[in-house]
Amino acid sequence: MSAITNRYEFVYLFDVSNGNPNGDPDAGNLPRLDPETNQGLVTDVAIKRKIRNYVALEKEGAAGYAIYMQEKSVLNNQHKQAYAALDIEPESKKLPKDEAKARELTAWMCKNFFDVRAFGAVMTTEVNAGQVRGPIQLAFASSVESVVPLEISITRVAVTNEKDLEKERTMGRKHVLPYGLYRMHGFVSAKLAERTGFSEEDLALLWRALTNLFEHDRSAAHGEMSARKLIVFKHELPMGNAPAHVLFDKVTVKRVDPKAEAPARHFSDYQVNVDRDSLPDGVTVFEPF
Repeated sequence: MSAITNRYEFVYLFDVSNGNPNGDPDAGNLPRLDPETNQGLVTDVAIKRKIRNYVALEKEGAAGYAIYMQEKSVLNNQHKQAYAALDIEPESKKLPKDEAKARELTAWMCKNFFDVRAFGAVMTTEVNAGQVRGPIQLAFASSVESVVPLEISITRVAVTNEKDLEKERTMGRKHVLPYGLYRMHGFVSAKLAERTGFSEEDLALLWRALTNLFEHDRSAAHGEMSARKLIVFKHELPMGNAPAHVLFDKVTVKRVDPKAEAPARHFSDYQVNVDRDSLPDGVTVFEPF
């Protein structure tokens, strides 16, 4: 599979109802917030985790689509697979002195692990497999408007030990957002894709993952999360035809009723507009959903 030859940027909109899209462990697992604006935040790491999980489900067992960064994986063992496949003896914390073999190791990791060739990886551990800069980068997602987290009391009627049978029910806390619409920006570099082998098939898989990101990630903590819109800008040239920020400015998200005083509670409270008439030369736009 040949690497992609076009640069892309995209705007991704998703929302949450009565859930916590990304808890902050430094704040008692409260939904992440920008303290100056009270806008909700979701980290790039959280979205990448969901992309990895989707790919692992769709491509389970398929050659070339293993996931490097997964729960309870031992990274040194992942690297050892490359050494074993290429019949190279690992040397502690060092790549092979032969530069061709070192490049071959890193290329093997890119070929066999989807997230390495997509997002890149620092694989300079005790079993050194090199370092890769991936073609896909994601920014933090921010809510379109400020959000107000709710703290809800919950109870557990069961107990862990028999000695606790006569005790009162255990109380707990749950943090949710009644509603929030989030906007995330993403970048796909054709020139970096050349180095990792990120292909058109991989790109199509990325769009499918973003489309179905939350369909296989349901949990009580996340409430109801939904992918709402994916707007993709495609450049004719591998290096691009326009700066990313110029394209992002073409997408506006506003309230249907700008004078509405009630907080938004559904995606239908917003309208999404894409200024297609003033796109820079050499840039086209499409919406996978």
